[in-house]
Amino acid sequence: MMPKRKTRRTEMKKITMKIDGMKCGMCETHINNCVRTNFDVKSVKSSHLKNETEIIAENDISEADLKNVIERTGYKVLSVQSEDY
Repeated sequence: MMPKRKTRRTEMKKITMKIDGMKCGMCETHINNCVRTNFDVKSVKSSHLKNETEIIAENDISEADLKNVIERTGYKVLSVQSEDY
């Protein structure tokens, strides 16, 4: 009889950023494309009405890296919160 293999469950991360400067749908698209281009993510969605971007990724992304990438586009990251998803 073969021993049972331990299955390693990948913990997904939900990263929520508060971002200042998004004014319209094109701003949301700009942020989403920036995140997709620079990080390996499962999904990303932004809301200019909530001033918020939500990222789902298999691995945590450092707050410093996120701020650096987003703020180079002209937006201001106000906060970053990461939690298991």
